[in-house]
Amino acid sequence: MKLYNKVIVTTLSIAGTSVSFSLVAGPKEGEADLDSAPIEKIEVVQHRQPFRGDIPLKELPQSIQTISSERLLDAGITDFQSSLSLSSGIAAQNSFGGLWDSFAIRGFAGDENLPSGYLINGFSAGRGFSGRRDTSNIQSIEILKGPGSALYGRSEPGGTINILTKKPVFSEQGYLQASVASYDNYRVEGDYSNALNEQLAYRVNGAYKDADSFRDTIDSQSLSLTPSILFKLSDTLQLNYELEFLDQETPFDRGIVVLNNDFDTVPRERFFGEPNDGPMQVKALGHQLTVEQKFNENWDMLYGFGYRTSSFDGYSTEVELSTGRQILYLDNKTVSRQRRYRDYDARDSSARFELSGHIQTGELLHHVLIGADAYDYSLDQIQQRWRSTWGGQDSTYSVNLNSPVYGQAQPEVSPNTDRQEKQSAFGVYLQDQIDLSAHWRMLVGFRFDKFEQNLLDRLHASKEAQSQTATSPRLGLVYQGSASYSMYLSYSEGFRPNSGTTSEGKAFKPEHSQSYEAGIKFGDDATGFSGTFAMFKAQKSNILTAEPNGSGESFALGEAQSQGLELDLQAALGADTSLHFAYAYTDAQTGNDMVNLDWGVTIPRGSQLINIPKNSANLTLQHFTQLGGYDAKIGTSVNYVGERLGDTIEPNYILPNYTTVGVFTSLNISNNLVASVNIDNLFDAEYFVSSYSALWTMPGTARTIQASLRYEF
Repeated sequence: MKLYNKVIVTTLSIAGTSVSFSLVAGPKEGEADLDSAPIEKIEVVQHRQPFRGDIPLKELPQSIQTISSERLLDAGITDFQSSLSLSSGIAAQNSFGGLWDSFAIRGFAGDENLPSGYLINGFSAGRGFSGRRDTSNIQSIEILKGPGSALYGRSEPGGTINILTKKPVFSEQGYLQASVASYDNYRVEGDYSNALNEQLAYRVNGAYKDADSFRDTIDSQSLSLTPSILFKLSDTLQLNYELEFLDQETPFDRGIVVLNNDFDTVPRERFFGEPNDGPMQVKALGHQLTVEQKFNENWDMLYGFGYRTSSFDGYSTEVELSTGRQILYLDNKTVSRQRRYRDYDARDSSARFELSGHIQTGELLHHVLIGADAYDYSLDQIQQRWRSTWGGQDSTYSVNLNSPVYGQAQPEVSPNTDRQEKQSAFGVYLQDQIDLSAHWRMLVGFRFDKFEQNLLDRLHASKEAQSQTATSPRLGLVYQGSASYSMYLSYSEGFRPNSGTTSEGKAFKPEHSQSYEAGIKFGDDATGFSGTFAMFKAQKSNILTAEPNGSGESFALGEAQSQGLELDLQAALGADTSLHFAYAYTDAQTGNDMVNLDWGVTIPRGSQLINIPKNSANLTLQHFTQLGGYDAKIGTSVNYVGERLGDTIEPNYILPNYTTVGVFTSLNISNNLVASVNIDNLFDAEYFVSSYSALWTMPGTARTIQASLRYEF
């Protein structure tokens, strides 16, 4: 809960509905604070969450974690990717030169050549290009573990992430925050909401960032704006519209070079690209319109429409991965590079209809969810490239490993890829969670999808098309032992279309998955102790991975499987101290022998999946106290990531484990003004976040100190 001078605002999630309270209060004469102030008015705005129905989270047969905006604020986290380290079982993946969010849940990451999929208020945001998502409009992040294809359609069996955005409220509230950090990092963030009348409220939030980096020559700018309006047509009907504008400029950065598994080959700040290429430009414009209608106490209707355009273009210079073209393997001092131009454009439109409620049949209570959705998506990809000659003797456009010189004459690029992909899909879904007794719940659900894909290769004047259908069932059983714990079992099947084509220009078959999960959820309001323990096993077929030459193409890896366990818990250690802990053991590996024909490399069954640690954990402690007579908050966050495979076709390239420590503190200077300091990577550990190959390995951020001043009203 946030305290303001005149307004108290909080958001809760109850049985599939986010509820925003605006409590307008005025202190009595002689009162020093709001603790004893009378409440003059209470505004309650409910927002039905898609794919949820009216089932409380604790009664769903799956592991679900929620990361609040307050936790992000305390930790000084301002980007979506970094926030995921607070949950169990999520691993960072290749971020395509630092230009998009990429992660794996329970070992499964999707296509390495595209951003990871996630939802925003139930709408897909992973198709197309959205840069590195800012947290300025995030109210909370729901991490729904396990396969969601029986509801959401295309999704990974590891889980689905749904971002809930900040919604307008019918009372004035907001904040303005300015931050300055190491490496000339400057950021301004703001949020303001108010009502125009009793029916119409609006909200505007966003952030602007101008930042250098610990990496040589890397500087970036980004602007995110997300205005929204809420129109209460009646007590039972409301409309919500949200717009998202994104403009980012970031140089393409593949990281450092590692030779012979020596992670001290070069300093972590060394850049092997070309500053004269300029930044990559990422732009996106998104629209969401939802209509919520409440028929009675039992039934609700939810309509949704989304439209999003995005683009990604610019030049890049990258270390050459082909052994036959790389001089470095011959003299250990000269790095061959290639140059590319990319111009990618995406358009994504979607619609959703959903009816949810409950009915009684005899002794049984049915929580019913019925829905249908559709999307139409197109992706245009133009890529031009220059490469050094085969044989490794051409030193044109190369740099010295230890002292790269920038500003060389830049070679002209020539066409390499020019293709268009169009996807369209329609799906219907039905779910019934039945209260069998006071203690037992049973969930039965299924989804039917029809998917069409058309591929046009303009360079080779070829076309390819396919049409697929899939049925995805879901079964679950919950035992509600008491108000403080429940146990569950679940089984699901999943379906996910694959983008792109094989090297022969043929469309890839869709992925199919199966997943099993068992867990226990526990929570006691009196002690403040709650959490989830889950065990899982999943497998899927027809998975893709990126070609090791960095061409941006994919090849079929075949089958993969993942199994493990997770623990997420929260605890109150006394009246003023809280703890959050997340741990995951994930064993993700290939399920069959596979030969990469382009490279002539055998990938045996049981090979680990790239960038997936077997062990990972996060521990966050927070304590409320007083400093100099002012209310204050201090805390620390410790993050551990185990060893990971760093190259799909090179089993001996292993990224080392690492531990980072962050500390944070905030001081309430007044009812409106808060000062805070965050230190990330306190001990300046040298670590590596992810890798595509030994020549494209991304180092973690050096120690960073950030100071912020926040004015709330």
